[in-house]
Amino acid sequence: MFLESLLKSPSPTGFESSVQKVVKDYITPYAHSVETDSHGNLIACVNPSGKPRVMIAGHCDQLGFMVKKISKEGYIYVTALGGIDPGVIPGSLVWIHSKKGVVKGVFGRKPIHLQSAEERQKMSLELSKMWIDIGARSEKEARNYVEIGDPVTFELTVQYLLNDFVSAPGLDDKVGVFVAFETLRVLSKQKLSCAVYAVSTVQEEIGLRGAKTSAYSVNPDVGFAVDVTFSSDNPGSDEQKLADIKLGQGPAIVVGPNANLKVNEILFQLCKRKRIPYQLDPVGGALGNDANAIQVSKSGVATGSIGIPNRYMHTQVEICAFSDLENAVRLLAEFCLSLKPNSNFTLL
Repeated sequence: MFLESLLKSPSPTGFESSVQKVVKDYITPYAHSVETDSHGNLIACVNPSGKPRVMIAGHCDQLGFMVKKISKEGYIYVTALGGIDPGVIPGSLVWIHSKKGVVKGVFGRKPIHLQSAEERQKMSLELSKMWIDIGARSEKEARNYVEIGDPVTFELTVQYLLNDFVSAPGLDDKVGVFVAFETLRVLSKQKLSCAVYAVSTVQEEIGLRGAKTSAYSVNPDVGFAVDVTFSSDNPGSDEQKLADIKLGQGPAIVVGPNANLKVNEILFQLCKRKRIPYQLDPVGGALGNDANAIQVSKSGVATGSIGIPNRYMHTQVEICAFSDLENAVRLLAEFCLSLKPNSNFTLL
């Protein structure tokens, strides 16, 4: 299964080559061209001579860590790759992706029996004070397996839950990669007027870096970012801050300054005509995903943003619904099929 292969392949920000190999192997039989660049982006295309040019991006990088120091006792200290929530780290299982293979470890935590009353009330959330224990007895032994600079992820496991839900670290945003390349696969069997580029972008978590370079290269007329968005259907949500978005109720279409009005008009019409469930995600400013970078590439791109509802974002137990992925693929495929060579997205 493509999604499971993505989720089980490590891709901490800046170390995405393993997952890009998975994407390349999967999409090559369906694409007219598959290219990579020096930044690490993977770009696949069908109908390259078509018009207009459509880019569908999902970022393949996931949150992680990088080995920063190995103590004399053999404990591993790390720095964050992306916006890690320190509150979910203590007691978690991790994989260090060394040149010799995966080295398994745990983030240690002082037992509750030995904690002072103050420590029990206020847990230290400084990553610099947390450590990974791989079972080594000394720095020398640890260095036989681990090097400074090695990337680290949470244990790459996938859990299948009730109601067709899936939980794993890295759903942000491997679900976006899945949707982008599944859309390309579906369209490879169709007669298209437009050119469609599916892009697995890198380093989104540290500044949308892969989207900036790949959008410049693809030079699309229309660009989509497929990313996760916050669901409100769990006890930890804030009803005053979040839109009413639920797992399994369809992909969320962003409305606001980062979304082209004509692009969204087509999306809404298609949802109604094709009976594709969708939700609204109003965002009043620039998005924090790849659509932000795509929109302002070169002289500007008509952008849309499709959000896959996600619970527990930026933790090792993110949850998404398969039906939302399937409906996102349907919507994007129908959008591309609806385009004509003279489709125009200028607003005046």
